[in-house]
Amino acid sequence: MKSNLSVSVAVLFPGQGSQAVGMGADLFSACPDLLGERSDRILGYSLASLCLEGPEERLIQTQFAQPALFALGYAMWTVLAPSLPGPPAAAAGHSLGEYTALAAAGTIGFEEGLALVAARGAAMSDAAAAAHGGMAALLGGDEGSAARLAAERVAEGGRLYVANLNAPGQTVMAGAAEDLDWLEVNAGEHGVKRVVRLKVAGAFHTPFMAEAVPALEAAVAATELSPAAFPVWSNVTARPAAVDELASLLVRQVVSPVRFSETLSGMHESGVDCFIHVGPGDVTAGMARRTVPEAQVLVANRVDGIQAAMAAIGTIG
Repeated sequence: MKSNLSVSVAVLFPGQGSQAVGMGADLFSACPDLLGERSDRILGYSLASLCLEGPEERLIQTQFAQPALFALGYAMWTVLAPSLPGPPAAAAGHSLGEYTALAAAGTIGFEEGLALVAARGAAMSDAAAAAHGGMAALLGGDEGSAARLAAERVAEGGRLYVANLNAPGQTVMAGAAEDLDWLEVNAGEHGVKRVVRLKVAGAFHTPFMAEAVPALEAAVAATELSPAAFPVWSNVTARPAAVDELASLLVRQVVSPVRFSETLSGMHESGVDCFIHVGPGDVTAGMARRTVPEAQVLVANRVDGIQAAMAAIGTIG
């Protein structure tokens, strides 16, 4: 068994899609100051009511899901952090989760981050309403398959893009309805076994989100960004982001593919041997297991599970 002190840990934060009515009940009890009046004042509504009561139709909306997941992810981090054997060697978040990772690293304060994420969610929601699009997962395809499909569709005058490179065998594409119809018909010719439409409001992480850029750019410019206490890897570049490039990267993120699999591989190559999913659900844990099967992967999504997760650090094999 390894000593905990010899383990290099990376923390991962989930993005939109991990929300569920009832999430965070234990966190609202554990972090009443953080998730109570402080959050409600910034958001203009009761975060507890949204998360615990829904309705689901409201919680899944981009402008509500994003700040809710940010707040709960950060709260879980504050509960987890004192139990870690030391500062993380790295952090990353999937899409929205990158903002939670930045808050965990001290680059943005919690309240500033929550306000920024609320502005991001609203801007992306407006862009999705203006530029109708959707997303679809490719089962059995890879990055090369997705790139070829996108190029072939664009050559025909369509708008189809690679949106998420999540893990081996987990690639997501985005486009207009007619582009996704085309994808379903033609994906098999490129080695894809199945195309699964996702229940999302727009074609995120593609040029379909261009309308969100000005509002997000203004919100980011109004937010103070400080050097990170530990490296936070960018979705756009799949490498640690310097504070002087961060504002540009956060804006580019909404129209650029999420390179999460490459990020996980890069972290592992840099020495990370334990990944911890922090926040609702366990999506990033699944991505880590598929991308770096030799690494240890843990989940911290409940307050009462943290002690067991920390006890497991280093017990690889």
